[in-house]
Amino acid sequence: MATLLISADELKSLQASDAPLMLFDCSFDLMNPAAGEEQYHAAHIPGAVYASLDTALSDKGVVDSNGTHHPHPDAASAGRHPLPSREKFAIWLSSVGFGNSMQAVVYDRSNANYCGRLWWMLKWVGHDAVAVLDGGLQAWQGAGGAVTDQPEPAHFQSNFELRPALRKLATSADVLGGLGQPGQTLVDARAAPRFKGDVEPLDPVAGHIPGALNRPFAQNIGADGRFKPPAQLRAEFEQLLAGRSPASVVHHCGSGVSAVPNVIAMELAGFAPTALYAGSWSEWCSDPQRPVAKG
Repeated sequence: MATLLISADELKSLQASDAPLMLFDCSFDLMNPAAGEEQYHAAHIPGAVYASLDTALSDKGVVDSNGTHHPHPDAASAGRHPLPSREKFAIWLSSVGFGNSMQAVVYDRSNANYCGRLWWMLKWVGHDAVAVLDGGLQAWQGAGGAVTDQPEPAHFQSNFELRPALRKLATSADVLGGLGQPGQTLVDARAAPRFKGDVEPLDPVAGHIPGALNRPFAQNIGADGRFKPPAQLRAEFEQLLAGRSPASVVHHCGSGVSAVPNVIAMELAGFAPTALYAGSWSEWCSDPQRPVAKG
């Protein structure tokens, strides 16, 4: 069972073993939401199912005349990419034929930014056998892995059963209650200019949650497009935390997506699993009563 990362060569071996396996292509582009599926149709690993951030991995509900998203009442978070309820996500997994006995391998073209979301969601519904293809589609092709532009046949529906969550989802109330307390260390994965509030291309308010530390998610990736070695990641997170307890960390970003590479990187570094505030800045700043910091 692969539960964190899998290399291209390890994936080839897994495919050759005929073990129950499903691949998910999570390619996406925030600035052009249609682009990911177009990339998938142009070239994907044979057998892969497309998992759209906007539809499969979010529950956007309805959009009003002002362009504001109003998530369904049963969504597990708010913000720009509201988490669907565990039940709704299980229905989607069942619809594509994914079962509890399968190994999941997720990949994208963007440094695990988007496929990390599916990795985390599968852990959240109790499925441990999910791994990120290290280096993404680029590493797969670099290792001589095949791709196809052919349509995939539909899968028979399965019955994915929910199990106890393996990762912690933090809410806005949790984060607000922990502000300034030693039991909570917020780590924001957005790029420094957004964190500081110098620019804000996506959300109505610029800035960050008071007290948050900044670690842009791309810092986890080496020059080869793969996650940095565990010892290097551990040293970098220890420097960032500066004596704060790793167990106190709550990760977030703009909408709960690009924070997950930080979650993965801490686990690669040998730390115990940490929490994710999936609503993130987009949910936090939607309430003017919540404090905002800049700089």
